[in-house]
Amino acid sequence: MSSPEEALTRLGITLPEPMAAVANYVPFVISGTMLHVSGQVCASADGLVTGRLGETMDLAAGQAAARLCGINLLAQCRAATGDLSRIRRVVKLGGFVNAAPDFTDIPQVINGCSDLMVDVFGEAGRHARFAVASPVLPLGVAVEIDGLFELG
Repeated sequence: MSSPEEALTRLGITLPEPMAAVANYVPFVISGTMLHVSGQVCASADGLVTGRLGETMDLAAGQAAARLCGINLLAQCRAATGDLSRIRRVVKLGGFVNAAPDFTDIPQVINGCSDLMVDVFGEAGRHARFAVASPVLPLGVAVEIDGLFELG
């Protein structure tokens, strides 16, 4: 098994600078061996990915947005730990999808992030999860995901 950093290189992913908090919270908290990362939105160097699944976005676009959330989660993890190799396990992800009332592929959208965690951490990337729809998300984004990670 390659290291998480080697996996990112293999996947062609360069982590961005971690996003600053947009309200009264911190991007992450370490408590004991647990790293709690606040919700990360689907943003890249090109800006925010906004829209509503089932209205202005299809499933593939939602999965790509969720993958961006995952990349931003990893950027916060690196900022918190200095080295992704300190992540022993991805414990839980919580996914929120800006979705039209009749869009039901919510779990498949969040797979865009879940698949990334497995690609980066292998079996240690398999996690518990929730995936829910919302009529609107902060800043109009399509997806927001938070994470709980065990440190080693």
